[in-house]
Amino acid sequence: EVKIGFVHRGVGGVTENDIQLAATANATIIGYGVRPDRKARDLADAEKVEIRTYEIIYHLLEDIESAMVGLLAPEFEEVVTGDAEVREIFSVPRIGKIAGCYVLNGVITRNSKVRFIREGTIIWKGTVQSLKRFKDDAREVAAGYECGIGLSDFQDLRPGDIIETYEEREIERTLEDLDS
Repeated sequence: EVKIGFVHRGVGGVTENDIQLAATANATIIGYGVRPDRKARDLADAEKVEIRTYEIIYHLLEDIESAMVGLLAPEFEEVVTGDAEVREIFSVPRIGKIAGCYVLNGVITRNSKVRFIREGTIIWKGTVQSLKRFKDDAREVAAGYECGIGLSDFQDLRPGDIIETYEEREIERTLEDLDS
């Protein structure tokens, strides 16, 4: 998923030739126990080439590992934030059907992602379009309370259905994740 490529390896100080090669390859120069001379630094600034130098090898390795982790594609997990049981269906002119629900667990939040579950099977995914507590708009409704939930683009509501809200959280990845 992530690979490091070496454009050039050599011994000795960082030279102007190294800077020109790095600029052409759009690469970063990594030096261990060396420093660029004044002309090389000026050329690196002009060519916008990054030079990283290290005196301690494990600092160099940690920085390379951090850079590689930063290049990994993000992974997400779905975390359930609440679920509600549909108890009654209300038809509202110009809006459609609203699910009269009882919040069983967690918190139902307006605009949250939702799975619509009937008899243990997910039959629709979307978002909470509207959330009301009695006739008032609500930002969120906690467990133990009743509410009205309007779903974007879904009208096939039945008593006993479950509306499960969730959020996607990014999982921090490591290079060890690539081994599994």
